[in-house]
Amino acid sequence: MNPKITPDHLGRGAVVYVRQSTVGQVIENTESQRRQYALAESARSLGFASVAVIDDDLGRSGSGLTERPGFQKLVASVCAGSIGAVFCIEASRLAPNGRDWHHLIDLCALVGTLVIDPDGTYDPRLVNDRLLLGLKGTMSEYELSLLRQRGLAARDSKAKRGELRFALPPGYCWNEASQIELDPDERIRNTIRLILEKFQELGSARQVLLWAQDAALKLPVTRRNSIKCRIEWRSAAYHAVLQILRHPIYAGAYVFGRTGDRTCVVDGRARKTTGHSKPRTAWNVLLRDHHRGYISWEQFEANQQLISENAHMKRRTDRKSARGGRALLTGLIRCGRCGRTMRVMYGSSSGHPHRYHCRGDDSHVGGWLCIGIGGVRVDRAVAEQIVEAVSGHAVEAAIRAADQAVNAENDIRRVIDQEIENARYESSLAARRYEAVDPTKRLVARELENRWNAALERLAHLEERLARHDVAAALRPKIDCAALLSLAQDLPTVWNSSDNDSRTKQRITHILIQEVVIDLDDKANEAVVTVHWKGGRHTELRLPRVRCGRYPEDRRASPVETIRKLGGHWPDRQIAVTMNRMRCKPSDGKAWTTVRVRELRERLGIAPFDPEAERPETISLDKTAARIGICVGSVQKLIRQGELPATQLMPSAPWQIPLAALESEAVKTGVLEIAKRRPRKPKHKQDNRTLQLPGL
Repeated sequence: MNPKITPDHLGRGAVVYVRQSTVGQVIENTESQRRQYALAESARSLGFASVAVIDDDLGRSGSGLTERPGFQKLVASVCAGSIGAVFCIEASRLAPNGRDWHHLIDLCALVGTLVIDPDGTYDPRLVNDRLLLGLKGTMSEYELSLLRQRGLAARDSKAKRGELRFALPPGYCWNEASQIELDPDERIRNTIRLILEKFQELGSARQVLLWAQDAALKLPVTRRNSIKCRIEWRSAAYHAVLQILRHPIYAGAYVFGRTGDRTCVVDGRARKTTGHSKPRTAWNVLLRDHHRGYISWEQFEANQQLISENAHMKRRTDRKSARGGRALLTGLIRCGRCGRTMRVMYGSSSGHPHRYHCRGDDSHVGGWLCIGIGGVRVDRAVAEQIVEAVSGHAVEAAIRAADQAVNAENDIRRVIDQEIENARYESSLAARRYEAVDPTKRLVARELENRWNAALERLAHLEERLARHDVAAALRPKIDCAALLSLAQDLPTVWNSSDNDSRTKQRITHILIQEVVIDLDDKANEAVVTVHWKGGRHTELRLPRVRCGRYPEDRRASPVETIRKLGGHWPDRQIAVTMNRMRCKPSDGKAWTTVRVRELRERLGIAPFDPEAERPETISLDKTAARIGICVGSVQKLIRQGELPATQLMPSAPWQIPLAALESEAVKTGVLEIAKRRPRKPKHKQDNRTLQLPGL
């Protein structure tokens, strides 16, 4: 009997702490687990009747950067004084970092808990034992740090030679000579090439995803565990498409260390997180032309640039990619005054012209605005330059467009053919397995028969899908190269055709133009548009701006004439508002007020407005809108269409609308048509009420 183990220790029981650092160790290094779990039997042989095993930290690192619930449970049990001894196989299993080790030893000394390992029994209350435990913890921490340092150095040295083996993405595999080579599976290779080619054609990872989903294309995905990796075919997902487009291995480059770890303090403890992307300059290893690639390195860099431009919410001063919409220069316009990327503002009405706006420093409330300009004239001027620049290559573009349309159909058919070939192999394999089993062993035969039937159903489904594709391709009108060549001779007609969508025009523009800088020449009232072409050339265009904000000369009346026509018919305040809106200013250039209108009216001898005087029953524009339940703009539309009679004493004066006209059938019909164009409410908010026009 060990004299350090007292009846008090035996009465409190023992705890066996079991830990391994990684999941791989848990699966592969099973002998270490057996040795640690065997400590429970050793504790019972020493006389501990109650033995608990804490193995919550299997697969968790003890470096102190990862949360360990098992170690926290151990510390809590020691603090409670219910533990007489802690069993561990070595100090590094218990706490390989000095802080946790010494903290645990201090607690054990405080409550009188022993620490027992295969080398001996230690009482932290004794000076010699505590010194030995401290040396063991320090040496274990140093040894682990040294081994880790050597291991990382050896790993990086091997990676710099391009010989370090790791799990490869779909499309590649390691050969017997530890070299990276293309996957021998033809279906995997063709699918990877197809995704990369489609990105060059469509210019957007999301568009590639939508195309793959529309074509029911399945992508190869690597499924990993601690033992092996295998390829699974799954429906196209955005992260799978992005992995193919962003991984430099497809450009023939050997890369290692693209992600790193980060350490932060959480609740007073260091916590490590992994998988954070690093910039290219911080990668551990980058070896170009290391193996055969699917694309060139130049094409890979162009793809990364395009993906970066597609991210509209990042780096607002960068050029952005085309995303549809009526604006031709989306993502290319830059403010000539502050250098920020200008935004596109669309009107709420259909067909409303768009504008390019620079909001300036709008990161906070009250930020200043920079410049703004109508987009129609700018787009038209730049489009003329584009048509002039590419007119010489129109024939070549037409031929390439015809070839791409044919190749797109062939690519989809090739993918379906490969799926059918794979399905035939799986069905034949299932048939051979079913034929090899003893028919009387029904428990196995039934399952193999079900698998055979499922494989045959999948094969039939793919053959039916191929037949539908061939029928659709046969019904699709053939591409007439002669017609394309004739259209290519008149590129402006092709550009302005209604069949040519905005996204296609935007992609052509992004191919040719790097950016467009806009500034305003206030003195000449012109917009200065500088086009920076991809080749390094520049073109400056000066576009006259529309003169706005002035009242038409033929409708500008003098203040005296305005007072004579409106005085007595409207209150002085309403007349002042009307005269200010008409830019009908007095000689001193100041704005009209109620007092100034009254003074001029009295000098002209015009009677004031009498609200009790008998007049035809008319109401104003605002009251009409409130009465029939539509907006003021819709009332003005009814007036312009002639459905609602209304009069003005002079242009820009308040409208006078007869009250009796609101009862006419033309007005009721017009109001109903306007109400039909309103957005419908969701079904759960609709009720059975009929449409009733207020006041009608």
